[in-house]
Amino acid sequence: MLSHGAHRRAAGLNVHAAAPRASVRAAVARRPQVHAATLEKVDWAALARELDPKSPLAIMDNALATFGNDIGIAFSGAEDVALVEYAKLTGRPFRVFSLDTGRLNPETYRLFDAVEKHYGIHIEYTFPDQQEVVDLVRAKGLFSFYNDGHQECCRVRKVRPLRKHLTSLKAWITGQRKDQSPGTRNEVPVVQVDPAFEGVDGGAGSLIKYNPLSNLTSAETWNFLRVQGVPVNELHAQGYDSIGCEPCTRPVLPNQHEREGRWWWEDATAKECGLHSGNIKKADGTTEERKADRDLWIDGNVTALTKEQAHTMAEGKRDKDTLVVLYAPWCPFCQGMEAAYSQLAEQLSGSSVAVAKYQADIDRDFCTEKLGLKTFPTIVLLPKGSNSYIKYPSERRDADTLRMWVKTFVGEL
Repeated sequence: MLSHGAHRRAAGLNVHAAAPRASVRAAVARRPQVHAATLEKVDWAALARELDPKSPLAIMDNALATFGNDIGIAFSGAEDVALVEYAKLTGRPFRVFSLDTGRLNPETYRLFDAVEKHYGIHIEYTFPDQQEVVDLVRAKGLFSFYNDGHQECCRVRKVRPLRKHLTSLKAWITGQRKDQSPGTRNEVPVVQVDPAFEGVDGGAGSLIKYNPLSNLTSAETWNFLRVQGVPVNELHAQGYDSIGCEPCTRPVLPNQHEREGRWWWEDATAKECGLHSGNIKKADGTTEERKADRDLWIDGNVTALTKEQAHTMAEGKRDKDTLVVLYAPWCPFCQGMEAAYSQLAEQLSGSSVAVAKYQADIDRDFCTEKLGLKTFPTIVLLPKGSNSYIKYPSERRDADTLRMWVKTFVGEL
């Protein structure tokens, strides 16, 4: 609930919402600005812990109160409209910027216009360098990303323009959530020193990043958007959950993870660890095995298979259905699924299905030949009384999805 003062500020913002750009900028500029020396004294990790249990509104209010005109909301034209709504509810002036890659859907451009009119704001658009786009397209064509991955195109059309824009700010606000990509985004603090980009003062630690939606689920975010009655992208009604550039976005099927609608043609190894990712190249040209700080699934209901047990089960000697994760403890994607797999093991404890692990990086050849290992992690179901295996085909590794998949093969759990 907003305080009496916040309600008064909100009312003031609504009065000025339809004002021309210059008036909005002038109102923002009157706010005191944050000096670099002041930011250096802030313990951002401690602030993240303090803000973590608070609402997105409270986190947004802290961001805008701290940085004033030196912070911008990154708006991609999807669920990020929730950020704009929270900013409006604080009653504080705010800035919104967006990357126009030149390859967005028409529906996204229409949303930009609808958001500007709904909130009475002017989105600060930024664009890729014209010559870099010309050079890329002339050399490799309009759809090179289908052949050699999206990284190069994204670097030209998104990353470099974003990097350039962020050098005009001291902080930015994103719509990242922990549930958007299990295994890669499950560590998204509500505020942090940006590890990848630099701010206006330059150098490491010069940019602060707020993630007010971090602890919300997709369902909670959408409930908020519906209740507030704000504009949303028309593509969401057509099955698009995660929306990016038009050639790289497609609808997802029921129960698919939202991020599976992005860059779907790329090999799963882009989201997993290759079998030899654990090899570190040394200065003398030789390699050594990557070491992990600890093993995974040390405690709990996940059964650790010995080499003898794994080989015996691969041959077909199984007294019950067994789900096995073939893992490497140094693999960040294996580490990312540790909590979810532990949760699944707890859920299936006492059921007809055993949940197990096998450290496959020390038995690669066997696991590749007998259990279909190609990348880490690989998850396989070993049916009772059979010498075959069923390979889990998705990068979505949350407990509910894994449980549903197992149930389709073994029946009631």
